Amino acid sequence: MVTNFAYLSWRRSLQRLLPLLFLGSLVATLLLGSGGAIAQLPRTEIRGVWMTVNDKDILRDRAKVQEAMQQLRQLNFNTVYPVIWNSGYVMYESAVAKRNGIQPFVYKGFNGQDIIADVTNQAHRQRLLAIPWFEFGFMAPPTSELATSHPQWLTQRQDGSQTSISAAGEVVWLNPFHPQVQQFITDLVVEIVSKYNVDGIQFDDHMSLPKDFGYDKYTIALYTQETQKNPPANPQDPEWTRWRADKITAFMAQLNQSVKAVRPNLIFSVSPAPYDAAYNSHLQDWLDWVRLNIVDELIVQVYRPDVQSFTAKIARSEIQEAQQKIPTGVGIITGLRTRPVSIRQIQSQVRAARGRGLGVSFFYYESLWNHASESVAQRQSGLQALFPSLALRAAR
Repeated sequence: MVTNFAYLSWRRSLQRLLPLLFLGSLVATLLLGSGGAIAQLPRTEIRGVWMTVNDKDILRDRAKVQEAMQQLRQLNFNTVYPVIWNSGYVMYESAVAKRNGIQPFVYKGFNGQDIIADVTNQAHRQRLLAIPWFEFGFMAPPTSELATSHPQWLTQRQDGSQTSISAAGEVVWLNPFHPQVQQFITDLVVEIVSKYNVDGIQFDDHMSLPKDFGYDKYTIALYTQETQKNPPANPQDPEWTRWRADKITAFMAQLNQSVKAVRPNLIFSVSPAPYDAAYNSHLQDWLDWVRLNIVDELIVQVYRPDVQSFTAKIARSEIQEAQQKIPTGVGIITGLRTRPVSIRQIQSQVRAARGRGLGVSFFYYESLWNHASESVAQRQSGLQALFPSLALRAAR
């Protein structure tokens, strides 16, 4: 756990660099073109796709993984984000999970192979980056062994309720301010980046906390100790919001340092919601993470059903600021099993993103060409038209 003093000292040292950062920003601003696109240092655009638990029948089949990586390379993609942490379980044999009372339930390949090792190796053969996706962050199902074995790790609302409804259903939230939770997450992440020859690790919008949580005994005592007052009854109180957001930022800084101590050149990637929702609803101040050099790559999830609302989100100043510093992209939904998305909409959103100098990552692999009204051939030719030339990304 990062102490307040250590975090503030570290933050002050970074703030001494602000004049240099301002100069870099000024130069970038002077380079802005007249066409509306955001100028940035030359870098290969992100062309990625998430591989989710919905893709598990592909992930578990070595031949299908090989075919998938070959297909992505042929379509000139350059990055895959395979899920590695979901529903309170990791997708590999984990000594950390076992040590914390989580039974070694893992998805293995149909031939007993390690899924993450296989995806990573197959991706590298096709010169794709492999960046495992730590999807569930602080979130877990209430019936998971993680939640039932460590009830003291959970946080709650003022009324004592511990669950919320997410896209994954009913979930509980690990307390991001609790030192044992922080140590568990850190140990898992360090284990992942030590165990596999991956190019990075990615954290998404669940590396956060819903704004109405944080009223557990541990957090109340910590806040009272540091501020000499009780948490406000209003969960949206600006000071209370800032205190919790800063605590999550301090943990992410520590997590970044732990990762870099093992693999200094690893890509520390985040894929949050748009900033206004991320900060105000989930206490996730990812813009501060970018400013503090915690983040090496940013992909903002902009899942919108039309080009107009999509374009409004990607034009926001937070994204413009981030793309002056690091590789930046937007997440685009390519369909769900019950909600297909047309290739025309996908193409329109990709072109809007690229028009602003942004890369893209698609959610999710199978929906690139399945669960759609068009044929597989039509979907693939539509994607090929977007990326007609190769764009290899170099590992850091």
